[in-house]
Amino acid sequence: MPPSKSMAETPAATFPAEDLDALRRVLDAVPHPIFIKDDQHRFVVLNQSMCKLMGHRHEHLVGKTDHDFLPKEIADVFRRIDRLVLETDDINENEEFIPGNHGEIRTILTRKKRACLANGTRLVIGSLSDITELKQREASSRLLFDSNPIPMWVYERGSLRFLAVNDAAVESYGYTREQFLAMTLLDIRPAEDADAVRKMAGTKRDSYDTGQTWRHLKVDGSLVDVIVYSQRFQYEGRAAAMVAVVDVTERKRANDELRRTREFLDTIIENVPAMLFVKEARNHSYILMNRAGEELLGIPREELIGKTDYDLFPRDEADSFFIRDQQVLRADRLQIAEEETVRTRANGMRDLMMKRLAVDSDDGKNKYLLGVAEDITERKRAAARIAHLANHDALTDLPNRPAFAERLNFTIERASSNSERFAVLCLDLDGFKDINDVFGHSAGDELLRKMSNRLAAAANGAFLARIGGDEFTLIVTDDPQPATAVALADRLLETVAEDFDIEGHNLRVGLSIGIAFFPNDGTTAATLLSNADAALYRAKAAGRGVFRVFEADMDRRLRERRVLQQDLRSAMLRKELMLYYQPQALVSGEIIGFEALARWRHAVHGMVSPSKFIPLAEESGLIIPIGEWILREACREAASWANPIQIAVNLSPVQFRHGNLPALVHTILLETGLNPGRLELEITEGVLFDDFSRASSILRRLKTLGVKIAMDDFGTGYSSLSYLQSFPFDKIKIDQSFVAKLKNTPQSGAIIRAIVGLGRGLSMNIVAEGVETSAQLDFLRAEDCNAVQGYLVGRPYPIERYASKIGRHESAASTRRPALRATR
Repeated sequence: MPPSKSMAETPAATFPAEDLDALRRVLDAVPHPIFIKDDQHRFVVLNQSMCKLMGHRHEHLVGKTDHDFLPKEIADVFRRIDRLVLETDDINENEEFIPGNHGEIRTILTRKKRACLANGTRLVIGSLSDITELKQREASSRLLFDSNPIPMWVYERGSLRFLAVNDAAVESYGYTREQFLAMTLLDIRPAEDADAVRKMAGTKRDSYDTGQTWRHLKVDGSLVDVIVYSQRFQYEGRAAAMVAVVDVTERKRANDELRRTREFLDTIIENVPAMLFVKEARNHSYILMNRAGEELLGIPREELIGKTDYDLFPRDEADSFFIRDQQVLRADRLQIAEEETVRTRANGMRDLMMKRLAVDSDDGKNKYLLGVAEDITERKRAAARIAHLANHDALTDLPNRPAFAERLNFTIERASSNSERFAVLCLDLDGFKDINDVFGHSAGDELLRKMSNRLAAAANGAFLARIGGDEFTLIVTDDPQPATAVALADRLLETVAEDFDIEGHNLRVGLSIGIAFFPNDGTTAATLLSNADAALYRAKAAGRGVFRVFEADMDRRLRERRVLQQDLRSAMLRKELMLYYQPQALVSGEIIGFEALARWRHAVHGMVSPSKFIPLAEESGLIIPIGEWILREACREAASWANPIQIAVNLSPVQFRHGNLPALVHTILLETGLNPGRLELEITEGVLFDDFSRASSILRRLKTLGVKIAMDDFGTGYSSLSYLQSFPFDKIKIDQSFVAKLKNTPQSGAIIRAIVGLGRGLSMNIVAEGVETSAQLDFLRAEDCNAVQGYLVGRPYPIERYASKIGRHESAASTRRPALRATR
């Protein structure tokens, strides 16, 4: 709000109120009347002595002129002198006559001097000495001189020699009167002040008083700060001057300390990193702004000072500032801190933590508003970034697992309250691990980013989150359900059908999706996610690249399968796995070896069929440690047999894809001491089908160790003949399905006859599996098959059942149990 009266119309406009107060307090310490007038002859500041001399209070004198208190003829003389001082810059000394408080005429010695402010304003500074009594008592001046409590002396103007000193001077300076009278003015001044003293003493003015502080030396060498007042006169016929000295040492020290404190505070205020400002409470105009505020707002200080918020900011912002300022001023000194957004000229929109406090002036007449504003823009942005990172995936910038959990719980609460339906989709990328392994993690990361963009575009507003690795989730709340979720699943599958351009390679991954619906498939977050995950598991089992909706019965079986898979992870530690051994024999009946077969005795479910847990182990990768344990345990067992017959161990295709299989076999042979020629490793053609080149290389390295390689389940695959041609197997095992059909299917006999002939032609031994009847054995003997395996020869049992076949005494066999050891 603009002030009601222009600053230029006020005599004190050139001085801030606090500066006038400070100046007045300083002048009050001077015992002589002192005043300051402006160039319109109006009083600006008067000390207490001047107010007392004029017989009025300070507030009645400020802004008035001599014409308001003196007769016109006297006031006119004073005004002419003031004009002369303002124009010439000379110190004017005059004896002036003014009426006293009781009508008497007082003789006043007035000294006036011009002062100019930085803005060009000229002032008249005057000091008065009432010499009425001195004039009246000139006859007794010696008495007044000697007994004056102010140090005084008389010196000769030409030689500067002391001619007289009063008792106060002797007492104050410590020199005896005789010492004083033998000295000059230069003897009580520091050497560096000598020229200034001579200049002062040589002035032609009758009186001398600049208000300047001088330094005097006492007898003990200490320096005191003084103000000197002098008057020329004739002393015993000599041109002399009388001097009065006011000791202002303590006052100067206090003023210097005050000045240094103020300069220090000004420096602190100027360098405070937060914006600091002061407003005049009456019209809300700025009277102080530090450098930080100037830089923050982007407005020069000269443009700020004297202006209001309405001059500097848009009206809506200025209204907001004005209301807050008024709240603080009405609160009376209560500090109010609020967060505000300010549009700055150079730094855009900034968030500030603004603190306001109402402050009264020393005399309580004026009130100001002090503000401190800290720029918290970057802090808020950093906090927002941290909050974003806490709830978003760093790689894809999608919501992360905690954010998804929070959103899912919120959606469940809302749907429960409004009887709504929604869907949860669990997504998993197919083939992503292979891309990571082949092309590296940087390519995998880039693929995930591009995949996220595609999924987000296809999601069409549904809540999409990445919960880890190549797993994503969606919450679909649009009606109608389930049609909307199924349509979205179709779009998602379609959006990943095209290749991804990753680091110059065209890469493709599939997508499997599981869907569960609220509330049909669960009313809690855990249940919904579990059922959606079960549906996803079924989608993967169905061949991947499809979606499946949760079906309670089917997914229950899948969950049971997954629970069984989890139990399998700890089966070795719980020593639930064991080895059974099934004998292999020549058609004559002689036992030539055993095949080691894994068995699992579950703590709850009892014996679990290998047809159940072996696929689970291969699917989860557990076949790697389990296969290593089987191989080590079988070799250790066979190495203890007295009869050096064969031990056969099955290898999974998974074992060929991971790790260094030849090195593992070599290590186990060395550990157990088994002769390599007694170990027979059985593989299916699936090993060769996955990566024939790599598998063939591994098989050849195994052969160099001296072990034998057998092709298991021969005749059930697609390219068995080409494999036999490419690799010299030691043995071919005819799949049991052909043996089982000998009686009812003539083609089975023809196939067995062909395989036996093929083996004979390739110099490979032939073993027929699944032999259970004498008729089957007779047929195989007639076809010149080398060996057989099946229930007719012997069922799989712990090795103790075949103690005699391996050359172990029954007593030893009964006390010896196969040890189960964890893999390395």
